[in-house]
Amino acid sequence: MWVGFRKDGLTWTGPGGEPMWYATWPTLRRGFCPRCGTHLVSLADDSDMIMVTGFSLDDRSGTDPVGHSYRDEAVPWITITLAPDPQLSAAPSQ
Repeated sequence: MWVGFRKDGLTWTGPGGEPMWYATWPTLRRGFCPRCGTHLVSLADDSDMIMVTGFSLDDRSGTDPVGHSYRDEAVPWITITLAPDPQLSAAPSQ
């Protein structure tokens, strides 16, 4: 699970401080905890958003899933229920 935040609104508060960065693609960096090596974040060079692994957050309230990659290719017995997309519900009705 990934949770997106604006880069300028994210503060590193853990004992390890800011992640150690590793370029995994020409335009993508991934951040790992400098103390234990856990994968914490993913950041595209041209994005204002930073994607944080949901399970690395102390407080996961308000992180109801609104998307799921490859859900159309899921095995038939898996059921995926998503929360309403907040961007769509905030759009003015026409």
